[in-house]
Amino acid sequence: MNCTLPVGNPLFSDDTRGYPEGMMDRISAERFAEQSGVADWHAEGDSARARFETGSFAKGVEFVVEIGKLADQANHHPDVGLRYPNVTVTLSTHDVSGLTQRDIDLAKQISVAARNLDISAE
Repeated sequence: MNCTLPVGNPLFSDDTRGYPEGMMDRISAERFAEQSGVADWHAEGDSARARFETGSFAKGVEFVVEIGKLADQANHHPDVGLRYPNVTVTLSTHDVSGLTQRDIDLAKQISVAARNLDISAE
């Protein structure tokens, strides 16, 4: 079976119009890690990951809801794993197959949301 996606498919678009200059430039894991406010995150290769200890499943659900709100506001959606008693979040910008300033910004916001809910990173 051959599956061909139409040209301009918004789900797989490399179109970076609408983003401020530099927001979609690919950065290294090292550059990600050098940024302030991302101490909770471990960058390697083309993604950054953080594991947050929620202590309960209900608190994890509450945190995932907050991550969802932040992700929708940023139009940048991480992979989120909810397990008792933690939440794992992985960031990567799929349009460039790596990390960008968008990942740094969302990582910082997610870490702040965790602190506001008294959730610590592993």
